[in-house]
Amino acid sequence: MKIMAMLGTCNTNNPAVLAWVKEMTELCQPDRVFWCDGSAAEKEALTVQAVEQGALLKLNQDKLPGCYYHRSHPNDVARVEQCTYICTESEDEAGPTNNWAAPKEMKAKLLGMARGAMKGRTLYVIPYLMGPAGSPLSKVGFELSDSIYVVLNMGIMTRMGRIALDELGDSDEFNRGLHCMLDVNPERRYICHFPHENLIISVGSAYGGNVLLGKKCLALRIGSYLGRKQGWMAEHMLILGVESPAGETTYVAAAFPSACGKTNFAMMIPPEQFKGWKIWTVGDDIAWMKPGPDGRLHAVNPEAGYFGVAPGTNLKSNPNAMRSIARNTIYTNVALTPDLDVWWEGKDGEPPAQATDWQGRPWTPASKDKAAHPNSRFTAPMVNNPALSPEVNNPHGVPISAIIFGGRRATTFPLVFETFNWQHGVFVGATVGSEMTAAAVGGLGQVRRDPMAMLPFCGYNMGDYFRHWFHMRKSLKFPPRIFHVNWFRKDASGQFLWPGFGENMRVLKWIVDRCHARANATETPLGWVPGSRDIDLSGLDGFSAEQLEKALAIDVEEWRRELLMQEELFLKLHHSLPKELLFQRELLVSRL
Repeated sequence: MKIMAMLGTCNTNNPAVLAWVKEMTELCQPDRVFWCDGSAAEKEALTVQAVEQGALLKLNQDKLPGCYYHRSHPNDVARVEQCTYICTESEDEAGPTNNWAAPKEMKAKLLGMARGAMKGRTLYVIPYLMGPAGSPLSKVGFELSDSIYVVLNMGIMTRMGRIALDELGDSDEFNRGLHCMLDVNPERRYICHFPHENLIISVGSAYGGNVLLGKKCLALRIGSYLGRKQGWMAEHMLILGVESPAGETTYVAAAFPSACGKTNFAMMIPPEQFKGWKIWTVGDDIAWMKPGPDGRLHAVNPEAGYFGVAPGTNLKSNPNAMRSIARNTIYTNVALTPDLDVWWEGKDGEPPAQATDWQGRPWTPASKDKAAHPNSRFTAPMVNNPALSPEVNNPHGVPISAIIFGGRRATTFPLVFETFNWQHGVFVGATVGSEMTAAAVGGLGQVRRDPMAMLPFCGYNMGDYFRHWFHMRKSLKFPPRIFHVNWFRKDASGQFLWPGFGENMRVLKWIVDRCHARANATETPLGWVPGSRDIDLSGLDGFSAEQLEKALAIDVEEWRRELLMQEELFLKLHHSLPKELLFQRELLVSRL
């Protein structure tokens, strides 16, 4: 076995780490082992190597300094829920919404597939830290991977290298992650989580969502399991700060299913009328939250970068994201222009006259297929974000005053409402639904339930997950207020009732003012709803108070249908569903 020594070699004396790396090295039989240190020199050397290997393509450095392009296999372009497993001793612990496999049998199968899988390749040892250094919430992980693309992405998405080793010290409390690309065959693709062992094994994929093991795998699936055990919460939530002209900053966490504008909301720029107001991004995707000594819920962003969807990102929808991805970014499966710039559907300006699509084929605006894959991505460091919160590395986290749930619903749900209390808020979060697009299985308009936007990411039984939410209330003297928003309600002609994007600041300001007991609302069967005069519409040309009233309206008949639709999830989880949810449902029925 030859140990590769390159720039900034970073080793450790931790016996548990060394033993595990040795065991996996003997199993996978790589030609070389490379210990990553996370340094700038190492990143530069590995990037040059990735270009030489064809894993990356250097983009136009005048237009996109420090940016590179990656194209994945056409069969490997997204998370694969059908190949994702929770491996616990009992199937009941994983619950009916997760794929389950017996840990002993699944581990034997995966290790058999990994045996000799890295012959002729390099095994990269990636030590990484999720969360700020010194935070009681932060976790150390080690990912062993044979993908140089994974190394470079983990260097952006996590605090990688010496910082993780220093945080770990001599402890054996770290997440063990093994990733083998194999031959990227969908028939041999598994992303498996072993919560009792704090272990993740991913084989047969090279797509970021399946192989950047610090992200959804550790931060949510393993994280949610650890959170329940240790008294904290791992949630699929953005975290932002709202600073008023007087300098008061209020922190908000929000959970939206995919395609509901989460990153846009996290990086929002207030309209011109909100002079002196500022949005600070703490995180755009994941929140780890724990009760603090002050009786409030405190949150950290465990990530160090953004792994965002490119299509639809532009200077109108998210100007801060466009600035964040202008340098030192890895683009995956977008289109390439002849001068080595990138393009995707929804980007600013006219489409290029010709381009190379995400599969490497010639493309023109007349082409039938899309130039960029709908799930094409950018990986950008959070330090690029001009709105990055000064508190992003605070080890104690930021105090959360409001939690917002939301989904994409053309009818039924008003623009915004506040729940009556924590228990009611958990019910609202547990019944979140979002309409699928025409491209999704099931077709246009079908509502997919996605409780707390966590359905694909909860690492244990969803009923027990709801119970953990109710239990957390006992540890909070000052719990966050809980709200629900719906930016996507339409009128009878199919037009959106609310302008969205930066104008969402108007709704967010009402939410912040409610948290500080300085905004009015009317009691309704759903919760507290603002009146048309309670939301500031100044400077919003072409939008009237009457339109706002339509966006805020509650139709009792639509809600009766909604209640019937919610039964599907409740029936699926009936065996483990907390009684509090059934009680909240009965209260809503009685109010309606």
